Amino acid sequence: MVETVRVDLPGRAYDVVIGPDLLAQADVYVGPILHRPKVTVITDDHVGALHLETLKAGLARSGIAMQSLSLPPGEATKNWSQLEHCVDWLLTQQVERSDVVIAFGGGVIGDLVGFAAAILRRGVRFVQIPTSLLAQVDSSVGGKTGINATQGKNLIGAFHQPSLVLADTAVLGTLTARDFLAGYGEVVKYGMLGDADFFEWLEKNAPALAAGDMDARIKAVRRSVEMKAEIVVRDETEQGDRALLNLGHTFCHALETATGYSDRLLHGEGVAIGCALAFELSSRLGLCAQETPSRVRAHLRTMGMKTDIADIAGDLPDAEGLLALMSQDKKVVDGQLRFILARGIGQAFVTSDVPRDVVLGVLQDALKDR
Repeated sequence: MVETVRVDLPGRAYDVVIGPDLLAQADVYVGPILHRPKVTVITDDHVGALHLETLKAGLARSGIAMQSLSLPPGEATKNWSQLEHCVDWLLTQQVERSDVVIAFGGGVIGDLVGFAAAILRRGVRFVQIPTSLLAQVDSSVGGKTGINATQGKNLIGAFHQPSLVLADTAVLGTLTARDFLAGYGEVVKYGMLGDADFFEWLEKNAPALAAGDMDARIKAVRRSVEMKAEIVVRDETEQGDRALLNLGHTFCHALETATGYSDRLLHGEGVAIGCALAFELSSRLGLCAQETPSRVRAHLRTMGMKTDIADIAGDLPDAEGLLALMSQDKKVVDGQLRFILARGIGQAFVTSDVPRDVVLGVLQDALKDR
């Protein structure tokens, strides 16, 4: 079963194709957008070892030549030196503006390679082939590209929409349980921010999804992509509604910065903890029922996920230190942090009207449990 979601941006519309075994048929989808039968692929060492030959064979069915570059895996790869390395290599490969660069990997590769494509020759086309659940439901769709800075996550980048996204759900079977659940943090976020029925469906079906049920995986990816596409079309460059997609991310990005973008905290794990904290903050502000944060945490725990700051190993800054890191977030406007809060499951909204002392109190209480 193959599903297609259209991201209907005027003049830059593209399809997100979702289903199993798409790598082996890559020529069917990539071929029609090529001006010449040649692509350059950037991946990471882990993904490349597992899937690069399958992609190469899928392209070769229609005589499409492929050159590839492999980078170290992990969030630390999203940096200036690796960006320079990518651009250098693409220039060496004589990539022209009409050619297609393929980002083949998880969110790190998608963000980094998308940014390289955005700045190469003032913009070349690129295709996202996301191989992690997190990338399939979130980072591969919408055109956000970039790298991290020492001051914070994703502070350097550009909006550059892909020409196509191929989400092969069969490759999700090669993820570790931890990586899959990290991606699930972004899936469940969509239910929390705008679709209570989807959240309820996940409460019932997510265990089967995690266990490998392909129909459930396709449905979860499709619904997540549908929701993201709808928001991106309304607000491509995050001037308003698109900020809703950052539910949990203000807390998450501070925690990722505090842990040095390391394996101590994967992005999706930070999102899950951040969503729980966002609902806790919403409850303390009287916006949602006190039971709502408990429902969020209960589901995350049922899935075996991190739910609290106490679940992060190692040292962390104190509450004031975390709040200072939050002030570097991209959502700061006129010095004011914008939070995504909720009036209930599926009822998120954006606001800057959040008392500092209440945020500090939530962080202090969360750190007490460590």
